[in-house]
Amino acid sequence: MKVILLQDVKNIGKKNQVVEVSDGYAQNYLIPRRLAVKSTSTGLEIRDRQIQSEKDELLRKKKEAEELAIKLQTLVFEFNAQSSKDGRMMGTISQKEVVDLLKQKYSIIIDKRKFLDKYPINAFGYTNLRVELFKNVIGTIRVHVSEKK
Repeated sequence: MKVILLQDVKNIGKKNQVVEVSDGYAQNYLIPRRLAVKSTSTGLEIRDRQIQSEKDELLRKKKEAEELAIKLQTLVFEFNAQSSKDGRMMGTISQKEVVDLLKQKYSIIIDKRKFLDKYPINAFGYTNLRVELFKNVIGTIRVHVSEKK
């Protein structure tokens, strides 16, 4: 029996794939557990529409990420830090602090685990942090740390 898989099934196939399985396996296991449906013309049409809508959704998300990357390039995030007696910065500015500032000031939500540069900022001046907004879409966040007066 030909079935359309609704989820990945180990040793059978991936989601949206049409596979040939035994009648008993399909009737007694795959279909009752909603892992698959019978392969019919309407089922194939629905599958094709779902695949197309998933592609459209990915393209929309990628476009939004590219727009966000352009917006991030124009912004400079200001931080103040204390300096030691020899003029070096005391403490560090972490990615979490940058993410919190983005969220508070601009309502932009970025996961701190998406930063490609894993080191904290520990020097005065400008620093560029790269963040992966979407697959193959990398944005740059410019951070300026000045001395607290």
